[in-house]
Amino acid sequence: MALRRATFRLYPTKQVNDLLHYHRRLHKELYNAAVHNRVNYYKKFGKSVSYFEQQNCLPDFKDVWIEYKEINSQALQATLKRVDFAFQRFFKGLGKYPRFKSIRHYSGWSYPSFTGWKAHSTGDNGYLELAKIGQIQMRGKARVWGHPKAIDIVYRNGKWYASIVLEVDEILLKNNRKTDNGIIAIDLGCNDAIAWTNGVENGLVSAPRFLRKADKQNKRLSKAERRKRSPNFKKKIKASRRWKKAQRQVGKLNRKVANQRQNWVHQETTRIISGNSTVVTEKLEVKKMSARAIKGKRKKQKSGLNKSILDVGMGMIKDALKAKLSDVGGLFVEVPTRQVKPSQTCPKCGHQEKKTLDQRIHVCKNCGYHQQRDIASAEVMLLWHSNNLQGLGTNLSDADDSSSISGTRKRKSAGSMKQLGRAKRQKFCSTGGDVETPPTGVVGWGSS
Repeated sequence: MALRRATFRLYPTKQVNDLLHYHRRLHKELYNAAVHNRVNYYKKFGKSVSYFEQQNCLPDFKDVWIEYKEINSQALQATLKRVDFAFQRFFKGLGKYPRFKSIRHYSGWSYPSFTGWKAHSTGDNGYLELAKIGQIQMRGKARVWGHPKAIDIVYRNGKWYASIVLEVDEILLKNNRKTDNGIIAIDLGCNDAIAWTNGVENGLVSAPRFLRKADKQNKRLSKAERRKRSPNFKKKIKASRRWKKAQRQVGKLNRKVANQRQNWVHQETTRIISGNSTVVTEKLEVKKMSARAIKGKRKKQKSGLNKSILDVGMGMIKDALKAKLSDVGGLFVEVPTRQVKPSQTCPKCGHQEKKTLDQRIHVCKNCGYHQQRDIASAEVMLLWHSNNLQGLGTNLSDADDSSSISGTRKRKSAGSMKQLGRAKRQKFCSTGGDVETPPTGVVGWGSS
């Protein structure tokens, strides 16, 4: 069995809408109370409060705050679990220190199990029934329907959504998405979003440039927003109504661009998967590629390049391909870019030569092969996958460890841990074994 999500738009009545906002506010207050309890207890006694201690205090908490008796107990536990998860991320260095949340930044709550709610649907529209709240009409369509396991109620941009976790049979997933046994290599870029080849045919998919097309309108709306009275919490200045209206217009435009990009990504990846069960692409670290230029005089050029990279949505394309290939039991291969160098290698003879970004045509000085640069890179990756690339003896076993074979991810090699262990062993031997073993866990705060 596999887990999938299906999101539906909710259309509550005015009475139910008020109850939804009331429950959302109660969950927000519980979240802030749990954060305050952890911080205050550590400052006074130097000890951390665990999730189980706060969970066991819920009955006494509801005796004092009787409003929470109307809310599902497991939904309250899920809110406390969210607090625990925020502190764990902070201890691991993955996030900032948890702070109190305002109602504007608290999106909703969760039902972690099948209690307190019921979805009356078979995947196409229907209505949702929430305990102590009522029935809510929902609209949407799930690609595959299964057994509902959990649900998240989300309030975003003035609209209510229900994100349902479904337990779906894997055989049903494979039968629902049809594909052929083709092999395709794709190269992602800024001018041409996707350059593809299957060994017989080549093609280019131009970048849609949704953000660039909306750039003029976005600048006009942002300029109008800056002319209004913005809020300043330190000086206790409230935002004007005109500023709030201008901010909503900017947010609406940004959401439209994001929705357009997401829709385009799903259409193109579905077209790729419909005829191919194996996709070969190069390993791209989008986060590092779009990093801000710190040194040098070309900060403005780097900013424009970052904007073009993020406008294409390279990371979204790769994630969508991985997810859809896992449903059909396909193969997703990532070519090690630094070893193979697809954009600098000739697919005919294997000769490598550095190119600048403005050189869009591949012309090999060794064999004279002419081809569009991105298509030539896709041809190099396809030949590398089939172990037919001239001058570079590689095979599928050398593929990147993040590649997925038949929906199963390979185990990552522990080369860095081996080096660390070797260094520790060398230090241990040099000191005669008199080395103090550092304690495990988080230093300073302890476990929470």
